[in-house]
Amino acid sequence: MKILFRFLAVTVLFIGFSHSLAVFAADKALVERGRYIAIAADCGACHRQALNNGVPFAGGYAIESPMGRIIASNITPSKQYGIGNYSEQQFAKAVREGIAADGKNLYPAMPYTSYRDMTTADVQALYAYFMQGVEPADIPPSARTDLSFPFNIRQIMWGWNLLYLSGASADKAEAHPGSLERGKYLVEVLAHCSACHTPRNIMMAEQSSLNLAGSPLGGWYAPNITPDKSGIGDWSQRDLVTYLKTGHLVGKAQAAGAMAEAVQNSFSLMTDDDLNAIASWVKQVPAIPTAVADIGLQSPRVGVDINSVLTGQGTLTDSSTTDGAKLYENACASCHGHDGQGTDDNFYPALTRNRAVSALGPQNLVMVIVEGIQRKTSHSDISMPTFSDQLNNAQIASVSNYVRSRFAGIDDKVTAQDVQTLRDGGEPPFIMRYINWLMTVGILVMVSLLGGFWYWRKTRRSGRQQIR
Repeated sequence: MKILFRFLAVTVLFIGFSHSLAVFAADKALVERGRYIAIAADCGACHRQALNNGVPFAGGYAIESPMGRIIASNITPSKQYGIGNYSEQQFAKAVREGIAADGKNLYPAMPYTSYRDMTTADVQALYAYFMQGVEPADIPPSARTDLSFPFNIRQIMWGWNLLYLSGASADKAEAHPGSLERGKYLVEVLAHCSACHTPRNIMMAEQSSLNLAGSPLGGWYAPNITPDKSGIGDWSQRDLVTYLKTGHLVGKAQAAGAMAEAVQNSFSLMTDDDLNAIASWVKQVPAIPTAVADIGLQSPRVGVDINSVLTGQGTLTDSSTTDGAKLYENACASCHGHDGQGTDDNFYPALTRNRAVSALGPQNLVMVIVEGIQRKTSHSDISMPTFSDQLNNAQIASVSNYVRSRFAGIDDKVTAQDVQTLRDGGEPPFIMRYINWLMTVGILVMVSLLGGFWYWRKTRRSGRQQIR
């Protein structure tokens, strides 16, 4: 009897232990899935500290918007400063509807309009990752969101959401890896490509009729990525995958600004199946033609040996000059070559047939000079210095005009004021330029409606008294 009892006890313990192992394995798999979703959704690009190499997901990074500065929140499981007290339902509401646990509206710098269609399984996995796979960062916010009136009143987002937040679609079965349906989900939901590459209307909502046709973005310009010839029509699927994985496509594009961050923190870490799915979907969306620059004749590219190039930044021998040619020779030619030919191995890209140089507008060229490029992947570590402090606005305008004229045949007239405007985040949108006028009209309409209602009530009462 004793032997039987011991056998049963050991059996029960073994079954319990096996069940615990199975639960642990399931939880671990869910957390790992959530980690990958966080990469695909590029959560770390915004929800990071302002300093490089800061604590992941600790918040504090400033997102410059036309309405003002939006500070990304702490999304670690810190119970004091993060989302440690969020239930899964509250987390889903924040991700899909832009409503925080305390009921406050989030601004659409958080792309909840795209995440609206995130599947329940993906939301659950993402929640598991942030709660179990991320270390809590008990770090108080270093700054707070500061928007101009009336955008600082979060309640106005209720009306905006009513107009522009679509109803969530029903959950679908998970698409097969590499499939077109998987590509659609990645482009339209997780990777939220339209948040940057789709033009906005006067209310700062995406114009669905111009999906992925290109849009200004904080001083930069997110280009047309539809398969029109003015977009990526001459890119093969392999080209797109290479660009997403490395941030560099010889003779066509180099990722900078927000796209460099997306490549570094998201696309370069995704599976080849997912990158191919993205490329397949983007290649078949409706082609939308957009204006392109009239590019003049360019000299053929003749590369030089990288060993003959003085690596690093050139020397500004005359720091006061505004001569574009001199500035180029002093600050740029040591890497890009005197004739803009770059190097044979393309480590330093050519400026001839370079989309940042030959684009319709000079935004991306100016911003590359201002901010430089920092892009690190498993394939390369690219670092172009910023000239923000070394060159003033007039000098940046001059060297931009020289580069565009010399290497693309485009006769630009970028001014110092244009450079300052781009530094400040670009041209203010319609709603910012005319907000005071719109508010005045709104108040007058409201007063007129109230006055009309008061007059109607008064005449109605007067009519009743006459009948009596």
